[in-house]
Order: sequence, then C-alpha cells, then structure tokens
Amino acid sequence: MPTSNHAYKNAKRLRRKMSLPEVLLWQILRKQPGCIKFRRQHPIGRYVLDFYVSELKLAIEIDGIAHDMGDRPARDKERGQWLEAQGIGIVRILAQDVLADPNAVADSIVRFCTER
Repeated sequence: MPTSNHAYKNAKRLRRKMSLPEVLLWQILRKQPGCIKFRRQHPIGRYVLDFYVSELKLAIEIDGIAHDMGDRPARDKERGQWLEAQGIGIVRILAQDVLADPNAVADSIVRFCTER
C-alpha cells in the first residue's frame, strides 16, 4: 500500500492544523500510555489517519459534525472500506466526547489497544 507524495504533504500540513479534540487527545497519547506508540496524522495510501497504532494496524478517527454533512458520509464509508481491505481496523470517536473528557477517551483507547 504505497503512500502518495500528496498524502505525506497533507499529513505534514494537518499536523500543524489539528482540531482542538485532536490536540487534546494527542497531549495524552503522545506520552505512550500503556507503552503504546501512537502516531498522529499518519499517511496511508491516499489517506491521512487522525491517529494510528502501527503494531495493531489500528486507525483512530475523531469525527466532528462535518462528518455528517454533504458527501462526507459516503467518503468516510469508501475510506473505511479501503482501510479494512488493507487489514486496518478503525475506531471512530465523536469529537464532542473528546471535548467533554479527553482523559476518559484516552483511557478507553488504551484499554481497547491492550485488549487487542
């Protein structure tokens, strides 16, 4: 699954422009809780994942309200199917849940990862 040059450039740009829920979660996940190495804005194929655990082939996506608008649901479905075809699991988390309690969300992510 080669990653396009565009995806690398886009990932670099997205790391500088992370949403508030992504920033709040990254502040916790970057410390490698549970000895799990998380990557942020990780390019795979033509896509950029919000967070990725390579050892588990697990994508963690933070979904804000924009994911319910326009063609986003169809694009998210296509993206999800492609990722699953590559053997990558996906966990979707609502941005509002991260904003409400980033520590609880991070704890549940770590627990999910350690149980896999």
